[in-house]
Amino acid sequence: MGLFNALNQWRNARYENHLSNMKDQNKCPDCHGRGYYAFSANEFVYYAAPYECPGCSGSGLYTDWNNSTT
Repeated sequence: MGLFNALNQWRNARYENHLSNMKDQNKCPDCHGRGYYAFSANEFVYYAAPYECPGCSGSGLYTDWNNSTT
């Protein structure tokens, strides 16, 4: 169980580091500021606008991503 907790803590710390880096650069953490989300399309993935990032609505900005997640 200790290994599982250590992996979860490492993953959470890595994600928080990613969020802080993206916030400093004012880039969306989901699409890395590109405005679109590159994914492998299959029958289980559906987005209304398939080429826009669902987190920032295609703008690529951290502020838009933060407003949509809160």
